[in-house]
Order: sequence, then structure tokens, then C-alpha cells
Amino acid sequence: MKKIISTAVLLAVLLMTACSETPVQESSVSETQIQTTAESESETETMPEKQSSVFDGHVSNTVISTGNNYMTDAKNGVTFRTYFPAEQYGELEYQFYFSNTVDSTWERGRYSYAGKSGGAYQILNAHVWTASSPDSDDDSESIEITFDGSLEKSVAPDETFWSDTVKINVPDGKYLVWEWTIQGEDIPCIRMTELAYSYIVNPDGSLEYNMDVPAPQLIGTNRNVKKNIICFGDSITQGAQTSAYAQNFWVSEISEQLGSEYAVWNIGCGYARASDAALCGNWLERARSADIVTLAFGTNDLAVGQYGQRNSSSADEIENWLRTLIQELQNAGCHVILFNLPPFDFDETTEAIRIEINSRIPAIAEETGCDFFDWNTLLENPDQSGASLYGGHPNDEGCKIIADAFLEQFGDLLQQ
Repeated sequence: MKKIISTAVLLAVLLMTACSETPVQESSVSETQIQTTAESESETETMPEKQSSVFDGHVSNTVISTGNNYMTDAKNGVTFRTYFPAEQYGELEYQFYFSNTVDSTWERGRYSYAGKSGGAYQILNAHVWTASSPDSDDDSESIEITFDGSLEKSVAPDETFWSDTVKINVPDGKYLVWEWTIQGEDIPCIRMTELAYSYIVNPDGSLEYNMDVPAPQLIGTNRNVKKNIICFGDSITQGAQTSAYAQNFWVSEISEQLGSEYAVWNIGCGYARASDAALCGNWLERARSADIVTLAFGTNDLAVGQYGQRNSSSADEIENWLRTLIQELQNAGCHVILFNLPPFDFDETTEAIRIEINSRIPAIAEETGCDFFDWNTLLENPDQSGASLYGGHPNDEGCKIIADAFLEQFGDLLQQ
């Protein structure tokens, strides 16, 4: 018990100090609202130019989320295979990026939590090819992936690293298939339920469905795009509970409508909190590489609370974390689009906090120079406050409504 308490205290301290340039708010609404319009305009005018990043020259080429919100084991060596839909087809140079740290907390963090170090593990081999589906017989010849010229790699806890560059031709309508054999324990992964075809490959070659997917954090290409858009949030961003394998979640809908002239990198993680993102780890560093970031957190801060706590986070706490994230992203030169909290059929006490933080978010956006997207109005039952029309995790219909409204509101911004 002492160890658990100590870990929680340590993370609380890290949350207060990880973002060194960001002052922690003492925050009440009255305090934040006394900023003048002139101050707000001044902040907007002095927004930093886009900062250089380790991701420069690389954009995502899949809408499937590639964060880390869980851990899996491969003690005796396990082969994992995942089918990624492409945003742009044809021959491109690819390079794959990895982070051996958990990005966000799963449930209450009993097994994995934001900032937890991955275990040391070994990459025994990695391959890519293309295919129409897991059941097709039109697979292309596989291409070996190397790391500093080697087929194998030893990965240390918290290590970040790239594969070597490789040319891959993904024909129109086919999947990019990623397969690797890794050996070790506590390997960060993302929990996905029927968002991407993902399997464990058994020794006899048979495929066993697998929802705990260790994979690259960036399926990166060097394609030229008008805008690099990163969608930063929780399972509603990730795409949970939309139709199986159909890519009908709102992030994918936006990508499809924009076309391949835009890159859309989905880094949404199921169960993620604003408090996780505000630890300012590698997850946030990925978000900071965007031209435009959609910032959609708060639901899990209410549903399960901060890691190490046993109750919903307060409106003040959520506001502080959102302000931290906004400042960190703007310091990197990102244009931030701040979302409010969608309906989630909360109990009366929790719903009262959601109403309170939602009442503040438009002012937060105005004061910080963000754009504001009101998906609560799109998704809430107009006859019952807090009740969802399309499910707490919006279904296909709800996601199409979100995407259409988003593109109508921000079409001009995307063309700039």
C-alpha cells in the first residue's frame, strides 16, 4: 500500500513540474476571466512559430490510433500482426517510430498508467507487406524492417527509436500489414476492439484475434501535405464502439473527406485523461509536432479521475490541465482547436461537474487564442441535458455528424 501511495504522490509532483514553462493555475473562473481582451489578443499575436521536432519530415499515413495505453507480455516470443488502412496509396518512403513508455492510464491504473516505463524487450524481426484483407490471397512479398541496419534490436525502458527508412507501395484499397516478433515483458501497446484487424500469429500460422496491440507509434511517411492534423484525446477520438473495421469514427471521417493532401494522425487512447496528457511526456511531444491539434479531453477525468485518486476530478483541475496542454502546444507553434465535454450519461453529481467545465471552455478558448468546437450540442439529447443521442462513444451516425460540422466550421482554417 505504501508503494502505491508513494507512486501516486510522485506522479502528482511530476504533474505539477513536468511542463516547466507552464505555470499551474490556482484557478477559479473569476480569476481566469479577469484577463482583458487586449491581453488575449496580445497572446494570440505573439504565438510562437512552428518549432522544429524529431518528427519533421514525417507524417502519419493511417487513421488508426497508435498510442500506448496498456501493456502486454511476450515472454517466450510472440508474433503480432496488424492491418493498417492507408491515408495515401502508392509508393512512399516509410519510417516507423516507437516509444517504450505508456502514454495514458487504463481504468484506474492497476496495471498500466501514464508515464509507466515499458520493460526491456527484444525485437527479433519485423516485416511489412500489403493485402486486401486477412482472408485474401493477394498478399505482396514481405519487406524486412531494419534498425540501424540490423534485423534485431534490444529496446530499453523508456527508449524512443526509429526504424530505418524503407520504400513501400500500398496499392489502392489495400492495407499496410505490420508484423513483428518480440520477446519480453511489460511491452506498451494500445487496446483496440475491432478498430484494426489485429492478431497473434500462432506457431502453426493460424491467426488469433488480439485486442492488445504493440505497434509503432507512427506509421510515418515523407509525403507532402497541406496540413498535418493530430487528434489528441481519449477513446472517443480513438474511435471506440463504431462499426467493426469500417473506419467510421469521426477522425477517419475527417481524413476521408479531406483526402490525401492532408495528414491526420490519430493519437487518441481509450481511458485517457487530461491529467495523463499534462504529464508532458512523449505522447504530448508527438502532439506538439502538428500544424493543427484537436484537443478533446475530460470525460475520463470525470468518469474515473486522476491516476492515484478515487474520485472525479474537479472543474478547476480539468481547467488547469487543459490550460497546460494548450500552452505547451501553442509554445510549439500548434494551432489548437479545443473541444468541450460531450454527453456521457453521467450521474447527477458528475454531470454537474461536466456542466461547470463546459461553461468555462469557451472562455478558456477565447483567452488562450484557441478555436472552440462545441460537439456537446451536436451529441446531446435536446430534451434531456447530459443524455447522449448517439451513445457515450458516438456511433457511426454521430461520428459523421461530428466530422461534417467540424469541416464546415474549420474549412477556411484548413485551407490557409
